[in-house]
Amino acid sequence: MAANSIFLISMPGGTEWILIVLAVLILFGGRKIPEFMRGLGRGIREFNDAKTNVKNEIEEGMRDKENK
Repeated sequence: MAANSIFLISMPGGTEWILIVLAVLILFGGRKIPEFMRGLGRGIREFNDAKTNVKNEIEEGMRDKENK
């Protein structure tokens, strides 16, 4: 039973990727895709910056606690 569930979660193959790309092109159009990717890149960058800031604040708090 567990082996069957692994196959259901597998990554798409070559034909599936082609269909996904075609669907995205049809839905968004060729002109909207670069704009969409820029927005996605900005979102990922902001997430990573926030993650780094939280990590630095936690580490700084731990250092302050050790020094007291």
